[in-house]
Amino acid sequence: MHLNQPGTGGAGRSAGRPDTGVRWIQALSVATAVATYFLIVLGSTVRVTESGMGCPGWPLCSGQVGPIGRFHPLMEQSHRYLASIVTILVLALAVLAWRKGTRARHVRVPALVSVGVIAVQVVLGAVTVITHNAPATVALHLAVALLFLGCVTVTAVASFIEPEESWSLLHRPGPLAWVAVAGLFLVLVSGSLVVDGGAQAACESFPLCTGSSASGGLIALQLAHRSMVLIGGTLVVVYLVTLLRKGGALDAKQVLALIGLVLLGAQVTVGIFNALLGAPEGVADLHLALASALWSVVAAVVALDSVVRRGDAALGGASGTEGMTSQPDRLRSTVEHLG
Repeated sequence: MHLNQPGTGGAGRSAGRPDTGVRWIQALSVATAVATYFLIVLGSTVRVTESGMGCPGWPLCSGQVGPIGRFHPLMEQSHRYLASIVTILVLALAVLAWRKGTRARHVRVPALVSVGVIAVQVVLGAVTVITHNAPATVALHLAVALLFLGCVTVTAVASFIEPEESWSLLHRPGPLAWVAVAGLFLVLVSGSLVVDGGAQAACESFPLCTGSSASGGLIALQLAHRSMVLIGGTLVVVYLVTLLRKGGALDAKQVLALIGLVLLGAQVTVGIFNALLGAPEGVADLHLALASALWSVVAAVVALDSVVRRGDAALGGASGTEGMTSQPDRLRSTVEHLG
């Protein structure tokens, strides 16, 4: 693997530098992940500034292709332009990974999954406009966007894993990783429901919701989100700290785990200020930007945690052989002792 993973050393680069096609896949996958992140942040800005209906039609904005001079249409149309760029990047990445064959065997599946997810996302975007930003469709739109960000992040990590290395998202990370991912995803979705349900400013106190004049439903929605933050945040902390406690020199996975813990702390802090200040636009936008960054980092950590390093595989094989040969020796010693 080209990232700094212990146990690979020079062996990870024994096949030489990646060829031009692989380097293109790496560059394109990273560009896609970065563009997707900014697409979600821009979508958050569209939402908190209530620019979602700045373009009442779809796919054109008031029948125009070019930029719109007014603020709300400009925000919505810019979001659509960036979504088009991300779609093109994903399609190009999938085609390039497919044509590269076994040299990109780890990239092909997540890249193709990303194509399927972006197709669903485009349809949901159109449905969101047609339904005039109904809260349920907006929340679903963000949920699928986060899934897409996770997919392209995993694709970017996979592009740096050498084809000779073993990598499996289904078998390697373990249950704690997936529980943490599920918990974090529910935190983000519940936060989206708070915003789309109009409950952002329902509780201007923390941690409880005291002295609020909002309706019981909005207060319940806000408290449900805070409960999910407590549960999901704890799961993420346990998972990331578990990786850090494995010891040894810091590798890419552990560095990202540290970054994830910092992002989680920043996210919770901004969330508290968002509640106390009555959810101003800038703070609310920063809140989702940090949440998206945290989600992407955790996805990258899980992807790196799915790599079976050469050193580990060799150690596992040696341990297995040692166990097989030591059993007859122990049996012989026992017989001789009894005799």
